[in-house]
Amino acid sequence: MQSESQIPTASQDASRRFATGVALFYATLFGMTGTHLPFFTVWLKSVGIDAFWIGLITAVPPVTRFTVLPLVTGLAERRQALRGGIMVTAFATALGFFVLGTQHLPVLVFLIYAATCCLWTPMVPLTDAYALRGVKRYGLNYGPLRLWGSAAFVLGALVCGVLFDRIAAQNLIWIIAGSAALGAVASLALQPLDDTRTARPVTGGAGALLRDRGFIAVIVASALIQGSHAAYYIFASIAWQQAGFDGLTIAILWVLGVIAEIVLFALSPRFTLQPSMLVIIAALSAAARWVITAQDPPLAILAVVQLAHALSFGLTQVGIMGLMLNHVPGHVMARAQGYLTACGGIVAGLASIASGTIYGTWGQGIYYVMAVMAALGGLVVWLARDRLSHQPHKAASGG
Repeated sequence: MQSESQIPTASQDASRRFATGVALFYATLFGMTGTHLPFFTVWLKSVGIDAFWIGLITAVPPVTRFTVLPLVTGLAERRQALRGGIMVTAFATALGFFVLGTQHLPVLVFLIYAATCCLWTPMVPLTDAYALRGVKRYGLNYGPLRLWGSAAFVLGALVCGVLFDRIAAQNLIWIIAGSAALGAVASLALQPLDDTRTARPVTGGAGALLRDRGFIAVIVASALIQGSHAAYYIFASIAWQQAGFDGLTIAILWVLGVIAEIVLFALSPRFTLQPSMLVIIAALSAAARWVITAQDPPLAILAVVQLAHALSFGLTQVGIMGLMLNHVPGHVMARAQGYLTACGGIVAGLASIASGTIYGTWGQGIYYVMAVMAALGGLVVWLARDRLSHQPHKAASGG
C-alpha cells in the first residue's frame, strides 16, 4: 500500500472525501440498524402482533435478500451507478418506515414491511461494493471505514434504550423511521466513484463467480455463521425483557458486543492471518457463544458473553471481506456482494422462520441450533482451505 506522502495531493483529497462520505453513510445505515434490531420486534409485540407473525415478519428481510436484492445490485452494476442506487434505496427505505408506523394489522404490517425491505436490504451490499471499490482505488482499509457503522449502532441502541422507559413502545417505530431519514440525507454526501475509463463489461464475469467453488465456499460459510445470529436478533430483547431487564440494560447488552466489534474493526489492519483462518476462528467463537447463551446465564456472565460478538460477527465480516477482495474482480463486486447477501438471506430466512417455531417450544434451546450452524460454517472454510489459501493481499486491505 502506498504511503500517504507518495500519493498526489489531489488523490489524497479525493481519498479523504470518499472515506468521510462512506464512513458517514455507514454510520447512518447501521445507526438505523441499532434502533431496528433491538426494538423492532418489541414494537411488533406492543401493537398486538403474536409470536408467529413476529417470526414471519422478521423473516422478510432475509427473503428479499435472495429474491429482489440480486436484481437491484445487478441493475446498479450494469448501469455503473452504485452511488445512485444507494441514494434511491435510502430515500425509499425512509418513506417505507414512516408508512409502516401508521399500521397495526399483521397482514398490512407484513405487506408494507415487505415492500420496504425490497429496497432496504440492497443498501448494505451496494454500500459494501461501493466501499470495496474505494478501498482498492485509494489503498484504504475496510475495517476503519466500517467501524463507524458499528459506533453508530451503539448510539442508536442507546438512544432507544433511554427512550424505551420514557415513551410508549408503540412509538419506537418513529425512532427507526427517523434514523432511516438521516441515512437518506447522508447518502447525498457520497462521492462519485465509478470510472467509465476503466469499467469492464460485466457479462460473463458474474456467472463465472457461481462456477468458482472457492467463492461458493465463501458465501455459504458467511451465510451459516452470520445466519446463526438469527435467534439472537429476533428474540434476545424479548427474552431479556421477560427476564426482568429494563430498556437501558437491554440496550447496554447490545452495546457491549458492538463496542468489542468496533475495537476489532479498528485493529483489523494489523491482522496477519489469512482471511480463511479469521473466518474459522470466528465460526468456533460463534458456536461457543451460542452454547453458553443457551444456558440462560445470569446478567454478569451474559455481559461477558456479549463481548464475543466481536468474533462471531465482526471477525467473520473482516475475514469474508478479505476473501472477497482477493477473489472477486472489482467490475463484478456489486453482483458478488449480491450473491453473498442472497445466500445469507436464504439461510437467515429459514433460520428466522424456524426460530419463531422452535423458540415457542424450546425457548433458549434455539441457540443450540444456532451453534451447529456456526460450526458448519467453519467446517466449510476448513474443507476449502487449500482453494482459499492463495491470498495475494492482506486481509481486509486494499492490497
